[in-house]
Amino acid sequence: MKNLPVNLFASVMGLSGLSLAWRLAHDSLGATAFVGEAIGVFALGVFALISLGYLVKLVKHPQAVCAEFLHPVAGSFFGTIAISILLLSAVVEPYAAAAAPAIWTIGVVATLALSFIAVSRLLKGQVDASHAVPAWIIPGVATLDIPVTGQHMRMAWASEINLLACAVGAVMALVILVMVISRLVHRDPLAPAMTPSLMILVAPFAVGFIAYTNVIGGVDRFAALLLYFGLFMFAVVVPKVFRPSVSFSPSWWAIGFPMAALANAALRYSAYRDSGPLWWLAIGLLVALSLAIAVLTVRTVHIALNGKLFT
Repeated sequence: MKNLPVNLFASVMGLSGLSLAWRLAHDSLGATAFVGEAIGVFALGVFALISLGYLVKLVKHPQAVCAEFLHPVAGSFFGTIAISILLLSAVVEPYAAAAAPAIWTIGVVATLALSFIAVSRLLKGQVDASHAVPAWIIPGVATLDIPVTGQHMRMAWASEINLLACAVGAVMALVILVMVISRLVHRDPLAPAMTPSLMILVAPFAVGFIAYTNVIGGVDRFAALLLYFGLFMFAVVVPKVFRPSVSFSPSWWAIGFPMAALANAALRYSAYRDSGPLWWLAIGLLVALSLAIAVLTVRTVHIALNGKLFT
């Protein structure tokens, strides 16, 4: 358990995003409801299992957790825990209307706290620019996930929290995105094990589309611009990520949530525009996401059973 990676929580993000995408497909395309709900239950189980394992790690090896949290790259992945909680609040909302706001509130507090810590670390100065990797974007995307999942929260203060989070997340994501792209352009390429994290470059635009449309209550031209640039970035990074030379590791789960966010955004936009080509694009993204998550799940179970997950 000492070597259980915190970035494994990204699997919960991918599974939850897939569940919500299939739920949208049920509403707009008439897909069977069972698929999305079954994936949601599986996501809850995976979250419980990983949380239990990481709690054991915290109790038995607190120094390992502390080192991971303080690491200039790995520390960003603690945002995957907060995002998982936020997404699971949306997954359980139709079945636990009373529990969902409590889960969402926990996620909001954790997300804002981690975002505050991330910005504070950057502003302390003397930060090594080579550490500006796509994982740095996670705290900003996490903040955007507050309005993504808080649309149906009925607390009097929820709408203001959504606005606050959208403002913080949008600026954080864009500022850090510029830093990351500058590092990718001017310094050595990412290590092979970090290559899948390039997919995170899609997330600010796909998640931003959903957050923005939730805040304003509809789809407009600016939302469309966010989606289309997200699609452009997806087309750019796909050939860089999906290479046979990149061996499988838990870091591959970095592709799950960005692809899920893009599929959800495309389904929403297709429902708004009601255009045949857009529907086919959204369906293609949903199929690609489903296949990717299925492969990642099977391969993760395999390395968990043979012990390589913990080495």
